[in-house]
Parts: sequence; C-alpha cells; structure tokens
Amino acid sequence: MIYVQHLLGIGHLQRSLYLAAELARQSFHVELVSGGMPHALTIPETVQLRQLPPVYSPDGNFNRLFDVRGKDIDDNWRIRRKQQLLAFFESFAPQVLITETFPFGRRMMRFELIPLLEVARRSVDCIQVIASIRDILQPKSKPGRNEEICELIDQYYDHILVHGDPKIARLVDSFDLAARIDEKVSYSGYICAPRNVLAPAHEGVDEVLVSAGGSTTGLQILKTAIAAKPLSRLSNLRWRILVSPSIDDSEFRALQQHAGEGFHIERNRPDFSDLVKHARLSISQAGYNTVTDILNSDTAAVVIPYAEADEVEQTMRAQKLQNCGRLVLLQQDDLSPAAMAAAIAKADQQIATLEVNLAGGINSATMILEWLRRASKEN
Repeated sequence: MIYVQHLLGIGHLQRSLYLAAELARQSFHVELVSGGMPHALTIPETVQLRQLPPVYSPDGNFNRLFDVRGKDIDDNWRIRRKQQLLAFFESFAPQVLITETFPFGRRMMRFELIPLLEVARRSVDCIQVIASIRDILQPKSKPGRNEEICELIDQYYDHILVHGDPKIARLVDSFDLAARIDEKVSYSGYICAPRNVLAPAHEGVDEVLVSAGGSTTGLQILKTAIAAKPLSRLSNLRWRILVSPSIDDSEFRALQQHAGEGFHIERNRPDFSDLVKHARLSISQAGYNTVTDILNSDTAAVVIPYAEADEVEQTMRAQKLQNCGRLVLLQQDDLSPAAMAAAIAKADQQIATLEVNLAGGINSATMILEWLRRASKEN
C-alpha cells in the first residue's frame, strides 16, 4: 500500500494525483490524503482521496493558517486534525509513506507531520519513507532552517525524490546543504499531466494561449496580454484567454467586454495540457505544472514568474529554461504591453525544443517499487 500525504495548494495536489495514478498503474493501492481546500479535480478511480479538515494560507507568506470558515486555526483544531491524520495512517497500514514538499517546506504543518513520521518509523508495516519535491525549492532565508531540514531527513527519511531533470536544475541550486543528503537524492524527471483529457482536434490550433493564476498578478497578466495583442507580431492570430475560477465573475465579464474581436475568453479548461500542444505560443506564469506542459510540447513560450512575498522559485525555474533557450522570461516588475510584445517576438523566433526527461511519473513508480523490494529483502 502507498500512502501519499498532501498539504496545501492545487498545483501540488495535481502533481500528487499524477504520481498517485502512476503508482496505482504499478499495482499499488494508493491512498492520497489532502489537507488543503477541496478542488474540483478529476480523481482517478484507482486512487482513494481522503480529505482532512481543510486549511489554507491567506497569502504567499504562509505565516497564518485559516480553516474552512476563514478563521485562524487554534491548538484544539491542530490536535483534532493530527489525530485524524494518525488514524488514517493506522487504518491504512501503508508500506510506504510519501510526504509532499515536507521537510523542505510546509514547516507550519510540523504539528501533524512530525507525529506522523514518528509513527511511521515505529511501524512494522511502513518500511520506506520518501520526501517528494519539485525541481526547484523556495530557498530558506532564516539561519538554521537548512540544518533543521537535514536533521529531519537523517532522522526520518529513506529517500528524497526530486521531480525534475538534473540537466536543467539540481537540488543544490535551491538548497545549499544538498551535499549533506546527496546519498538519499534521486531525480525522477518531470511529472507531466496524463493525456486523458484531449482538446477537440482543431481547437486552439495556431493560437496564442494566455493563462495565469487567480492572484492580482495573474489578472494583470491577462489584461496586459489583451493590450499587447495589437502591438505583437502575432496580432493576426486568435488569442485564447483562460481565466482562473479564482477571478470573480465581474472581472471575468470586464475582460470579455474589454477584449473585443480576435479574442476568445473563457474559464480554465481541463484540456489545458493538450491546448498548449496546439498553440503557436503560450503566455503564462512559471509554476511547475504549467512549465511541464510547455516542455511536453513544441510550443514557444513567454513566462512571467510569480514573484510576490519574496517568492523566487518560479523565477529560478524560468531563468534555467531561458538559459537553455526554451522560453523567454519576462519579469513581473517589467510587465507592460510593449515588453510583452517584445518577449513574444523573441520567443516566436526560438526553436521551441529541449531534450528533457519528462517520464517522472513512471520513473518515480519504478524507483519506489525497487526501493520497496530492497527494503523488504533487508527486513
């Protein structure tokens, strides 16, 4: 049995679902526990999703956590959720525990994750504990945090599974003490969205595809793209604007009214990964899932990394891929219609291909199966 612990954020949940589905295809029974807010995502029949009492952060600083009612969580809430998580673990009796991001992030969830890890290490059934992380981490600024992470890895974890390609980025690029835990680190390649939701055959072909998150910055990217179209070398093409459900209906209608002819404005679609393949050029932020969709296509791309609350992860990812000649980076502070039009011109002239490992799902499943086999023999 595989048990995957998931915490916050729809992007992380999507990647966890892709990984869980691949593990299930390898004959594992997969229990995926989500502690973030529920989202309208398609859950594979082979994956059992368990929902903890939801929690979210009101901003990118993750200094406060709110419950589903928008109230600060308290100690009683933490105790109840910890008990429920431990009860899940005991009822599943998993052979493998995978924590998503922790201990490299999600420090505010230590109240439930440290007890979970302690129970896992005492368990007779659970013989592998794995940390699942993205290609690039948010670097730690506070003294001692990296040392704390290494201590947790030494104490609780058997393996660190990095879902990226070391030819593009290595763990040391965003974690200074990577050498201390290097013997536990393996790279799976990027985990891509499965091709189970396809766009209609001729829809989106040779379009400019614009997408962004639901933050103020995401909305500004959409507005800037609309203003950049008449300045762009691709102004003769149809521009498809995908609007996050986090952007309210009044703003959605305002975008439709402001855009005029030559645009198609609609809400986010489940076939986004396939639409990227159809497009002439993609304009987006630089989150993990969106970037893997770009890498899994031959579509030119302009990315505007999310850079609020001192976030640098998306910027680092975009810089790495721009250095490889795969996309064009437009900094959030430089966002304007003219700058976007110039970035589009540059991206449209690039050769939009890059040799990169995109088999992260099946590679992860294969590695976990092998680690489990070895550990079973040793026990």
